[in-house]
Amino acid sequence: MDKELFDNLNAVTAEARLDALTKLVASETEKPHFRDNDANNHIHTIYSFSPYSPTKAAYMAYRAGLTSAGIMDHDSLSGAAEFKKACSVLGLGSTCGVEVRAKFRHGFGKINHPDQKDCIYMAAHGIPAQSVKKLNDYLSFYRGKRNDRNAKMCELITGKFGKFGINLDFEKDVYPLSCASEGGSITERHLLYALATKLSARFGRTETLINFLTDDLKLTVSEKIKGYLLDETNENFLYDLLGVLKADTAFFYIDADEEMPEAAEFVKIASEYGAIPAYAYLGDVGDSVTGDKKAQKFEDDFLPELIEELKKTGFKAIAYMPTRNTPAQLERLKKLCREYILFEISGEDINSPRQKFACAALALPEYSHLIDSTWALIGHEAVSTEKGVEYGMFSPRTVKEIPDLYERIQVFADLGRKTVK
Repeated sequence: MDKELFDNLNAVTAEARLDALTKLVASETEKPHFRDNDANNHIHTIYSFSPYSPTKAAYMAYRAGLTSAGIMDHDSLSGAAEFKKACSVLGLGSTCGVEVRAKFRHGFGKINHPDQKDCIYMAAHGIPAQSVKKLNDYLSFYRGKRNDRNAKMCELITGKFGKFGINLDFEKDVYPLSCASEGGSITERHLLYALATKLSARFGRTETLINFLTDDLKLTVSEKIKGYLLDETNENFLYDLLGVLKADTAFFYIDADEEMPEAAEFVKIASEYGAIPAYAYLGDVGDSVTGDKKAQKFEDDFLPELIEELKKTGFKAIAYMPTRNTPAQLERLKKLCREYILFEISGEDINSPRQKFACAALALPEYSHLIDSTWALIGHEAVSTEKGVEYGMFSPRTVKEIPDLYERIQVFADLGRKTVK
């Protein structure tokens, strides 16, 4: 591999990144071992929080052997066009989505958000090309409100860490870490990455840092993570430290309000723009796969009631991650999706260099339907882009023509597979 070209996949501009990708692919003689029974529709990029530009994210999916990949940034679609171009260069099927937090005030309390009640993480999947700018413009208001809140949370972080000589300034320390000037979003992870950078400068990779985390901040640091934080060669040090800090956000977290649309409103907007609104199932957490969630309960105790309410609100799909949940959780979820006739979408949340783009669980027969779902998403997006949103998978016209969801999935999956030559 040409290291300079590989590094340039994260260059400053999209043009430079795509140019590097084209040259890198042309220079490679060894192609990946592609696996038709794998997919990922939930890849974050630098336009929310990730070590990967849209171009590099697509390339990493390609090198992992995926035959398709889906972008899924928080509150932003500003990386979508670049991602789609990169996937085209690589010969990958591709999907475009966006993830948002939305108000869902139906008396459930904490649902799938670790830090806040009465709101949910949800997504719009399969966004047609002609709707990307319109939906991104709609989200710009919420990105702005999110930044107002981000600045206030930086003040709270400074309030806790100031006595240790560590201050966090939103404009100086956090904003430059993001692609906000290009329409990207700034998340809590940006704040914690900036804080991790300050702690690294202050303590280095030392026992003093470990003691500060455990004694002063009262955080738990496992032996595995301790090894990472003391390793002078660890390229992922700041991400590992971020993971430790994210385990306790109570001291700075301010409940989101104005930065969140109502779930019903976003379902309506997404549907009008030809996207597929989906609820992001989290499930009760035991040993966190991503390493930044403590063991806690989420929606499993009231899952049937929640899904019934989601269906009434107009959700068309449930998205979930097979490696994050237990087989029993997933079997129950699948059964409820069938009962309420909800489209099932898979995607492994990628926002850290330690996470794998591939999902080995999709090779298991009980999850094979998620491969067809991915290609159906690709088909939906392609047809909606080419012919109009009224030809999409859940449009009234299409539902009338093919009323059975599972027959519809197969029809659109066939269309999706034909988009890749």
